[in-house]
This record gives sequence, structure tokens and C-alpha cells, in this order.
Amino acid sequence: MYHTLKEETIMASRSSNRAAVPEAKSALDRFKYEVASEIGVPLKDGYNGDLTSRQNGSVGGYMVKKMIEAQERQMSGK
Repeated sequence: MYHTLKEETIMASRSSNRAAVPEAKSALDRFKYEVASEIGVPLKDGYNGDLTSRQNGSVGGYMVKKMIEAQERQMSGK
């Protein structure tokens, strides 16, 4: 199904950074700091405005990569 630009804009404005499963929020936060540490991004509690978009984006991107790998392993039975 294709959406018009207007529909996509409306859908995007409804999205937020809330966890799809609120009970997983603390686990995702711990995972975020674990990933940041692994890739050398000095993420700290609270304000991180001193970090670049590239640094912050690399944390999120690597989190997604690791979650996809874990799901693929689970689906393959390994």
C-alpha cells in the first residue's frame, strides 16, 4: 500500500520516541549505554548535546544492527 506525502507527514508527526513495549524501556536504556561503551561514544546520563549527530546516530544504528542479528539468530535456532 502506498501513502501520499500528506499521509506520510501525518503518520510521521504521530510517531515519537516512546518504546513500543513500555516495560522494555529500562532494558533498552541499559543496552544503549552498553553499545555506546562498545563503540567508544562517551554517552552519559542526562544531556548529551556535546556529542555530534554522527556519534548519537552511530549508537542507534549499532543498536538496531545488534537487535536484528539477535533476532536472526533466534529465528534460525542458533
